[in-house]
Amino acid sequence: MKLEKIMSGGQTGVDRAALDAALAHGVPAGGWCPAGRRAEDGIIPERYPLEELASPDYAARTERNVVDADATLVLNLGELADGTELTVRLAKKHRRPHLVVQLEFGDDPCVAASWLRGLNVRVLNVAGPRESKRPGVYARAFRYMERLMTEP
Repeated sequence: MKLEKIMSGGQTGVDRAALDAALAHGVPAGGWCPAGRRAEDGIIPERYPLEELASPDYAARTERNVVDADATLVLNLGELADGTELTVRLAKKHRRPHLVVQLEFGDDPCVAASWLRGLNVRVLNVAGPRESKRPGVYARAFRYMERLMTEP
C-alpha cells in the first residue's frame, strides 16, 4: 500500500497508533490538532508532526482532518460514539469517502486496502476512539495499520 501521508488528530488511542505506525514505516505523518496540542493525557508529544489550529476545540480538529484528506479510515471498537461518531458525520457532511472498520471482528486489512486502491487515496486520515474510552484500542489499531501499510 503506497500512501503519501497519514493524518490524524493526535489523541490517544487510534490517532496515535496511526501516527506511530506511519512513522515506523517511513510514511510521512501529520494532521491538525487543537491549540495547545491538547489531548486527554495532556500535551501531544512533539514527536508527532502535527499543526495546531487556532481553536482548542476537538471538533474543529476533526473536521479539518476529514476535509484535508482524500479519505478517512475509522478504526473502531464497539458502538460508534463521541468523536468517532462525529468523524463519520463530518465525512458524510463534506461528502468525503470514509470506511469504518470494527476491530473486534479481526485485523485483516484486505478490504481497506482494496478500498484505498479503488479510490487512489494518497492522503489518509485515520480516526477512532481514544484509549480511555476503548482500552486496548491503541494496540489493535497499531497492528491493523502495520498490516495495512505492508499490503501490496
